[in-house]
Amino acid sequence: MIAIDNLMQVANQIETERGVSKEILFSAIEQSIEAACKKKFHEDAEVSAVLNPDTGEIIVTLKKEVVEDVEDDVMEISLDDATEIDAEAKIGSIISIVFENADFGRLAAQTAKQVIIQRIREAEKDAIFTEFKNKIGHIITGTVQRVENRNYLVNLGLTEAILSFRDQIPGEQYHAKDKIKVYLVDIERETRGNYIQISRTHTGLLEELFRIEIPEIQDGIIDIMSISREAGMRSKVAVRSNNSTVGAVGTCVGQMGGRIQAIIKELQGEKIDVLEWDEDPSKFIANALKPAKISQVIIINEDERTAKVVVPNDQLSLAIGKRGVNVRLSVRLTGWKLDIISDENEAKPEGSENLSLAEKISLAAHEETEEDTEGLSGLAQAIVKEKEKIKSEETADA
Repeated sequence: MIAIDNLMQVANQIETERGVSKEILFSAIEQSIEAACKKKFHEDAEVSAVLNPDTGEIIVTLKKEVVEDVEDDVMEISLDDATEIDAEAKIGSIISIVFENADFGRLAAQTAKQVIIQRIREAEKDAIFTEFKNKIGHIITGTVQRVENRNYLVNLGLTEAILSFRDQIPGEQYHAKDKIKVYLVDIERETRGNYIQISRTHTGLLEELFRIEIPEIQDGIIDIMSISREAGMRSKVAVRSNNSTVGAVGTCVGQMGGRIQAIIKELQGEKIDVLEWDEDPSKFIANALKPAKISQVIIINEDERTAKVVVPNDQLSLAIGKRGVNVRLSVRLTGWKLDIISDENEAKPEGSENLSLAEKISLAAHEETEEDTEGLSGLAQAIVKEKEKIKSEETADA
């Protein structure tokens, strides 16, 4: 028999600090003792260890076969010795011998320790995976531990995760011990542990912030229909009300803009356009391109989801947005391919040679969105090429 002092105290501490249940710890202890016995005696020995959690006592038993002539004293026992333990023992029967004072030696004790540590680590990984698996798609709060190159090591409680540079909002900075809200994208089991992917640029972060700040979304009165986002620059959120007496946009913005300002503050000043979703694609596209005023939306092909948007001359640059961000976000939000032209060019024959520089920029922005590329390199190249073409044409005319 083996006794472990203060077992429940230790078990409670491990459960609190590492998230490993007491039952798993008790099972690990039993398995470690069994492994230690086999290390001392024989790998094939039938050893059983039963732990009493209340007293901390472990009863260790070894099963032996009753034989006439003992050849292996670990696996076998003579009939005379067996009848002293069990008067009804006979040849061929199996009896269990209890170790009163088990002494397994240093090597066996080391084996027991390794088994316990391994089981606790495995249980810890399982506990972390289970807890964070249920948090995928939600915001969790962590603490910045340190900065590694341009990445942040974030303490999430039971474990840590790395907020990579590409998952950070451009321009934001944190220091050690700062609290930070991150969006849990996914968790994967790996050989060395669990890999937790967190982000502050994911559209899910914006959607969850809306759910937190706007109770009507949690209650199902308002639905978020679509989101497009360029982290740190601008986002568009299309909402719909399921109650005719509740205005979706006004409710999300809040009195004096209080609700939306709380979200903007969390996103480091990122501009957010909240707009009305509409099942009519023409109306939805027009809403998506706000704050620009739209003259007309012409559906070109419903199957291919292509449309032409006509805007007043003075609204063209606004519809396109700085570096094409407004039209790019509108394309992602609606899922429609949009060609934006001004009123004065609406009647001209189709073809990029008839479009203004601003209109060609909008097309470049649209093509960049279709290719799903990062950054503005394609758009920038389109602008430079167009400027060079205009300059060469002006030189030729002169």
